[in-house]
Amino acid sequence: MSAVVREFVIDPEDQARADLYDFLGTLLAAPADGVLLGQIAALKGSDTPIGRSLDVLARIAPVTAPETAEREFNTLFIGLGRGELLPYASHYLTGFLNEKPLANLRADMMSRGIQRADGKHEPEDNIASLMEMMAGLITGRFGSVTPVAGQREFFKAHIEPWAVHFFTDLEATKSSVFYGAVGSLGRQFMEVEAEAFEMLPN
Repeated sequence: MSAVVREFVIDPEDQARADLYDFLGTLLAAPADGVLLGQIAALKGSDTPIGRSLDVLARIAPVTAPETAEREFNTLFIGLGRGELLPYASHYLTGFLNEKPLANLRADMMSRGIQRADGKHEPEDNIASLMEMMAGLITGRFGSVTPVAGQREFFKAHIEPWAVHFFTDLEATKSSVFYGAVGSLGRQFMEVEAEAFEMLPN
């Protein structure tokens, strides 16, 4: 997604949320290379469900070769004709690509000033782009910081209806070790976000 470069003072907890959204977006946009795997290996988790999932991913990363990560990624998301998983909201919610969930997202993106980055041709309702968009809404990457009520609105409209299902499928895949751990981290984070948004006053 194209971004407006401005700086805002972000609460540390919100910055941590945005960083995790960006991290998941990076992991799901392209195969993890050697540099990223090395960075992941150096991460330290905490004694929380998300922290423990991060620890597992950090332990798997140093024993995952870039070629292995690329093979897992291609099997999962590209394949011969199509991958094992189709990481798009339209597919998960309707069974088909380029359906109403994508149209609804595009309308919402327009209203929020979010534009697809030049050179990107994949439908915007893919999970990597949605993770990136949530990070941008939190940090003001698209022009202004989105209040938590607006974050909740976007999350509930475009992510909550299907993301836990997707990450659960990714976690359970038999064809991946590294990306299975990514699925576990994503599922835990989506569940925490959904619970936190539910606790907000209407």
